[in-house]
Order: sequence, then C-alpha cells, then structure tokens
Amino acid sequence: MVAIGGHSLLSPDLPPTVANQFAVTQEAVKPIADLLERGDHLVLTHGNGPQVGFMQLRSELARGELPEVPLDSLVADSQGAMGYMIERALRAELRRREHDGHVVTIVTEVEVDADDPAFAAPDKPIGRFYSADEADQLAAERGWKLMTDPKRGVRRVVPSPAPRRIVQMDTIEQLVDLGITVICCGGGGIPVSAGDEGAIVGQEAVIDKDRVSMLLAVRLGAPHFVITTSVDFVYEGFYSDHPVARSELTRAEVRAMAAQGEFAAGSMAPKMEAVVDYLEAIDGEAAICLPEVLVDAIDRRAGTRIRRG
Repeated sequence: MVAIGGHSLLSPDLPPTVANQFAVTQEAVKPIADLLERGDHLVLTHGNGPQVGFMQLRSELARGELPEVPLDSLVADSQGAMGYMIERALRAELRRREHDGHVVTIVTEVEVDADDPAFAAPDKPIGRFYSADEADQLAAERGWKLMTDPKRGVRRVVPSPAPRRIVQMDTIEQLVDLGITVICCGGGGIPVSAGDEGAIVGQEAVIDKDRVSMLLAVRLGAPHFVITTSVDFVYEGFYSDHPVARSELTRAEVRAMAAQGEFAAGSMAPKMEAVVDYLEAIDGEAAICLPEVLVDAIDRRAGTRIRRG
C-alpha cells in the first residue's frame, strides 16, 4: 500500500502547470515501476491538497461568470485528473521497460458522518502557500479559514471528517485479487454521507488521504504501508533549530512524540495517526519517505521505518 503525497507530484522550482505536473509524475512513478518490475503487488492512493486548492481557486475566480463547484465535485475532478496522470505515466514507464501489467484508476467515494465535529473545526490544508499579507486579504475577501506553517507559510484549511467506509471497497478487492495495480481513494476519496433512504449525499470537505489509505491497507491486509511525502524522515523537533531525523520508531515512540505536540495538525499528525492505527490492526511495517527512495524505504535503507513495539 503506497500513499503518494500531492506535493510529491509538484516541483517547487516549476510553475504548477498541467504539463509540469505530468513531467514530475513521470519521474515519480519510476520507483513504483521498479517495485512492479521485481514482482511486488501494489495499491496506490494519492493526495490532492495542492491540486484541489488550485481547482477551488479557479472556481472562486470564476464567481459571477459560472456556478461555483462544491468541494466533493472538486475532489472527484482531481481524482479523475490525477488518476489519469499517474496511470498514464506508469503505463508508459512499464511499456518502456517491456513489462506487462494492468493499471486502473477508480473514482472512489468515502463515507463520512454528516455530524462529524470536524465540520465545525476546519484543519485540513489545501492549495498553495500564501504570504501573511495574501492570507489576510483572502480571509477578508473570501471568508477563508487559514493556518500558518512556521516553516512554509499560510494555507487555506477546510473540514476533514473521519473516513468511515470506502464505498467501492468490494470492487477494489476484486481488482487486487486479479493482480491489477489499482489507483484509488485519490485525495482521501469523495466525501459523501448517507441521505434519506440510503441515497448518497456529497459533503463540503476534504478527507485526509493517509487515514483512508490506512483503512484500505488494513482491509487488504497489506504487509507494507508506505507514505511518500516532502520530507526525508520523521523528525523530532521538526520546527526547532536542531531537528533530529529518526530512521526507526515504534508505535509507543510515535504516541509519545504526538503527545508532546511534535506533529502538525492536518499535515504530519494524520500520517502518524494512520501509521499507528495500521500497526494496531496489522503486524506489518510502515514507512515515511521521499517518493524517489520508495524502493529503499521498503527495503529498510531509507526514510523512517515504524514498527509495532
């Protein structure tokens, strides 16, 4: 089970155009192809925090000309677009290596509780980082809620309710059993809840993709759960002047670090919560790493390995 961070598909040195995102993705899928080529069986999820933020900003800027697009539809849009991008790049890489393999993307709904308290306390960052002046203007003009990352700037935050059920889980399992590489639950899945008479109702939220990836990993019994992100290790004192990289951690150590406020809400905190919950359910291994060292992380040569204990 590999959860790809949304920022992993962007370059900090390039404008976030679609062409540039495709170019970055072509590089990002190479370690995934390495794993498939050696016979590993993968299920992929991906974040969409920056991308869904871009889409929402487009919708905001078009206000008065076109109807605004709700967040659940924006998540669906980003799932389709990013799934297409990852799937196309991965198929091309496998074809270049003359390696047979089927890859498919599923636009996935994830059920949440419509009364989840997260709707009253937004904490999930989406979109790009803004300066303090830009953030003040956006808060005043658009009524956005914003959160400051001490090292990177200010981002918009939206509700992030807890995932309860992956709606297309049975279909995902059938495809996995056929040996197909599945890309699913993009951006945490489309947030939906049960309406009258069992009808599906979209919700104005973004679900954390790491929490959903954990549900998926547990349901599939995945022996490895890897989260790729924009940092090379889990750090103690990440926001201090002297952060310490940890190459190995146990569940107990992660809990202790969380209790000391080591992990930022909406960022590293849900990743570590997902890892702990996975290890509660599965006697496997989890890892946090940069996307380019994915193979080494699974082989215990890079990133931070987290185990039971």
